Amino acid sequence: MTARPRIDDEQRRARLGVRHLLAPAHRADRTEDVAGAVVALHATDPSTVFLSVAARLRAPSAAPTEQALYEDDTLVRMHGMRHTLFVVDEAAAPVVHSSTTLKVAARERRSMLAAFAAAGLDAGWTARVEDRTLAALADAGEATGARLGTLVPELRQEIPYGVGTSYATTQSVSMRLLRVLGMEGAIVRRRPVGSWTSSQHQWALHRPYPPLPVADAQAALAARWLASYGPATAEDLKWWTGWGVREVRAALAACDAVAVELEDGGEGYVLPGDAEAVAAPAEPWAALLPSLDPTAMGWQQRDWYFGAALRGELVDRSGNIGPTVWWNGRIVGGWAQRADGEIVWELLGAEADAASVEAAVAVEAERLRGWVGDVRITPRFRTPLERRLSS
Repeated sequence: MTARPRIDDEQRRARLGVRHLLAPAHRADRTEDVAGAVVALHATDPSTVFLSVAARLRAPSAAPTEQALYEDDTLVRMHGMRHTLFVVDEAAAPVVHSSTTLKVAARERRSMLAAFAAAGLDAGWTARVEDRTLAALADAGEATGARLGTLVPELRQEIPYGVGTSYATTQSVSMRLLRVLGMEGAIVRRRPVGSWTSSQHQWALHRPYPPLPVADAQAALAARWLASYGPATAEDLKWWTGWGVREVRAALAACDAVAVELEDGGEGYVLPGDAEAVAAPAEPWAALLPSLDPTAMGWQQRDWYFGAALRGELVDRSGNIGPTVWWNGRIVGGWAQRADGEIVWELLGAEADAASVEAAVAVEAERLRGWVGDVRITPRFRTPLERRLSS
């Protein structure tokens, strides 16, 4: 029996620096290139998208991301893997939609209709309000949820939520309906009200995604992900996508994934022809990545780049990774922005060449402060170290 190729942790970290565009020599000129390199940018916290992109651009700025999202339409904000909001490039959007989002959207619509029916709002009523909402958006071009509530008053109607639970409350029809229409691809989030850190987006009609067979879309998404994150385990792919075990196995088989041995003895996968070593960045590198950055959140099994001893300071109670400091493919600390705009950071643990690490991190902190300017960033999911550093 032929032995499986072996890819050690040092090689995995080298790939991370190169393929995720984090080493300075490998940074990108275009936002779209960054989105393609990491497959999907976390967008639950709107500032993450801009910070993640800028960390990987040769000339960091928020402007290229705003241009791609709101003027060129080369990036799309959509629900995707694990029911989470992401930003993806226009080529990946139909793949994510068919492979992942539609199944969740169908479940969300059933849940919405059941909740409306329990409040005395039948399917016919819902269909009429939906049609009026889409017509209002067609006339308005773009509108916030609040503006749509003025144009279609039924959207402001409150319905019970969480009946019989400790968190029982009410929520508006618009909150449920706009979410479902967005997941189905009928509408899309556009430019926010306020700066790029704002989460109050306007909505607009969206062109339908081309339909793709689910199995084909899942194979395509698995291949995209392995090209950027391989080698990775089947468990990593299952966690990242939110798919079931059978779907993961089928997608790996369909994209002809090749099994390799990882340093811990586990089984990982790469695309065909990708088991050979990738040259490490020529120079040591540091990076300051935001909360929920796709590299930090890219794998379920993280020991090879994120030591367990650091997680108490850098991960919140829900498992969200906060702002991180990186050195040569490993998380070594965290950072925050203070009220006066200063970028502050702290290394967690002794580094072999602490002076070099600190000098490189200081350069990246100044780079970040320089382009962020007067904008103040408070992560939506706050971690112990970020709270302490920002105080």
